[in-house]
Amino acid sequence: MESEHSGHRRHGWTFLTNHARVLIAIARDPGIRLRDIAVDCGLTERTVQAIVTDLQADGYLNKTRDGRRNRYVVAPGARFRHPAEAGHEIAGLLAYLAGPLSTSAPGTAPTTPSAEVANDTPGHGEPRTTA
Repeated sequence: MESEHSGHRRHGWTFLTNHARVLIAIARDPGIRLRDIAVDCGLTERTVQAIVTDLQADGYLNKTRDGRRNRYVVAPGARFRHPAEAGHEIAGLLAYLAGPLSTSAPGTAPTTPSAEVANDTPGHGEPRTTA
């Protein structure tokens, strides 16, 4: 008998979307260039540019100019879009995958919420009840 983890495997899907990968790359390095994100994520620079535009338009990222480069800050309090996770902030997932997030503006002391702090939001860390 074949289990779901052996035998014939379906290829072509991943757990994280391209939007998530781009956001994680930016959370790891807020000064990263789009071309470097493209290489890291296996995407075209144009695709990364479109994803960053999506993330900005939906309030997940803020962009500022830092000389000739852009600097990105993940918006504090940003929540997942899907109704199944809508009450949860993305900071916990990003902290887990990218390390603590810097939510400060350029030139100010960074603040780095830990995954524990991110999980203190309503709905996080509370036991689930089943009917």
